[in-house]
Amino acid sequence: MRYIGAHVSIAGGIENAPLRAREIGATAFALFTKNQRQWKAPALTQTTIDAFASNCKTCGFDPQHILPHDSYLINLGSPDPEKLDRSRRAFIDEMQRTELLGLTCLNFHPGSHLRKISEEQCLETIADSVNAALDATTKVTAVLENTAGQGSNLGHSFEQLAFVIEKIHDKTRIGVCLDTCHLFAAGYDLRTEEAVAAMFSLFDEAIGLDYLKGMHLNDAKLGLDSRRDRHESIGKGKVGLEGFAAIMQHPASTEIPLILETPQPEIWDEEISLLHSLESG
Repeated sequence: MRYIGAHVSIAGGIENAPLRAREIGATAFALFTKNQRQWKAPALTQTTIDAFASNCKTCGFDPQHILPHDSYLINLGSPDPEKLDRSRRAFIDEMQRTELLGLTCLNFHPGSHLRKISEEQCLETIADSVNAALDATTKVTAVLENTAGQGSNLGHSFEQLAFVIEKIHDKTRIGVCLDTCHLFAAGYDLRTEEAVAAMFSLFDEAIGLDYLKGMHLNDAKLGLDSRRDRHESIGKGKVGLEGFAAIMQHPASTEIPLILETPQPEIWDEEISLLHSLESG
């Protein structure tokens, strides 16, 4: 079965996220566990935790189909010791918040070298950061998201993601979320059934499909290998419907959260229906 949803707002309280997901006909969803534009946030209260769990149950959402995302402020590969320490503490807090909410995974962007250290040193730093977070928690899986290769951001190739995973001590608690816009921007073609099959094959060879814990389904505003992160609505960008049909019909897209981050929330319900329609061709 395929579980499709979107990254919904937590305005008014994190417990509202599952209600918003239900409104758009989602069977999965993503969310921030706090205001993603701020480093710190009030601790989760037991009342909030209980309300979130109750709403998830009422709306029929299983924890494994909910994919929280950490703050965009965090850089786990930062070359600046002070900023790295701040990022690591914030990431551990996000992992702990995810754990308190009873969720199984936390999605994050690997990190950036800011052109101040080598790519390998940055990837080593990212792995060290993740290991520290896993040591500080007990259950949550850290889920690396591939990037578009914009600026000094790492994680845009399967080889870079594999490098980080190889350095993780507890490989039962590391995974990957593939963003389709980022894949296309980084040079992985997705426009045909053959291209999608080739991409998943490359992923399996470099990393292993067992590590795939979710996908972000976004069309790309710009062309192949643009190295720019510009999301577009499904079927309205450079990937196109044939590519998304191939993704929806590939065995790798089953049983994981498939999350829209497309730019028009008002049509998310239509995009969810569209993606479901593509499952059967």
